Amino acid sequence: MSDRGAVTAARRIVVKVGSSSLTTATGGIDPDRVSALVDVLAAARARGAEVVLVSSGAIAAGLAPLGLKKRPRGLAAQQAAASVGQGLLVHRYTEELARHGLTAGQVLLTLDDVTRRSHYRNAHQTFTKLLELGVIPIVNENDTVATTEIRFGDNDRLAALVAHLVHADLLVLLSDVDGLYDGPPTRPGTQLIAEVHGPADLDAVSIGSAGSAGVGTGGMVTKVEAAAIATGSGIPVVLTSAERAGAALAGEPVGTFFHTTGKRRPTRLLWLRHASEGKGALVLDPGAVRAVVERRASLLAAGITGVQGDFTAGDPVDLLDPDGGLVGRGLVNFDAAEVPALLGRSSQDLRRELGEGYEREVIHRDALVVL
Repeated sequence: MSDRGAVTAARRIVVKVGSSSLTTATGGIDPDRVSALVDVLAAARARGAEVVLVSSGAIAAGLAPLGLKKRPRGLAAQQAAASVGQGLLVHRYTEELARHGLTAGQVLLTLDDVTRRSHYRNAHQTFTKLLELGVIPIVNENDTVATTEIRFGDNDRLAALVAHLVHADLLVLLSDVDGLYDGPPTRPGTQLIAEVHGPADLDAVSIGSAGSAGVGTGGMVTKVEAAAIATGSGIPVVLTSAERAGAALAGEPVGTFFHTTGKRRPTRLLWLRHASEGKGALVLDPGAVRAVVERRASLLAAGITGVQGDFTAGDPVDLLDPDGGLVGRGLVNFDAAEVPALLGRSSQDLRRELGEGYEREVIHRDALVVL
């Protein structure tokens, strides 16, 4: 099967579209752009593919109704714009999909929805049921209540992780640039990169922040990072402009095709590696560093020499070597206030003095990534 044959053979597709591909320069939703995108999604559904749409644009769509001329910098103002704009955005999608006899379903996600086991299961089950019922999920970050996530500011990585969450066969990243170039697209002599087989193909590429000017916050850097997340998990990626979405999904040689570089892995570990920030840190002794990095073992209290920051059980925390170097990140099983009493102590001692609940790992190896 050819590369583009893999595109047309995909049975479950995640499509991500950015704010600048959906809205006018002043921030309002562009009905023609939304209509054109929905026509492409409906055509994919008509040939039997299931489609999940990760759509930016909530904040941008809320600007005009609030009388704002540009995207606000303040978090509270961004959240207010998202609150107004999200309903307008989904309403527009709902109307356009109805022309094709299709139903839209809104799914708003935060980091916890994929990092915490119970949330992850619920999110997976929700997507599974929606697709089973023939619904097209419209996904966005829950910008109205997000904190760190909204400052992260784009949905590219979210789309890559959703593609993994729903076991997609293909991720399509739509931008206002028609593909990945070996330099600024406006510079004379710059050429489109038709295929990327791995990181080595990008060594000589100057990836600036081209695209997404005005109402969006993403750029080519985040799209390449998202492609790396997806392809590293066995999901091929097509990067092109929203105007060429139909051609891309039809298997035509447009945009940039990213070949897969790895196999599927637990989604929570992808979040830990690519989309989370440590809420605090644990300092490890040399033996614990070797156990975690070389043997991929769980982190036990006996190997911890210090604790930093304020976190609660289930939060991501950074793992530091004795010199303060970052060696890993994991989901911790204890609150920060509990850890000092555990430092350097064996599991048997902790069980004897504090009870069975303290015998478990501080971070289990299945919830830990080596960085």
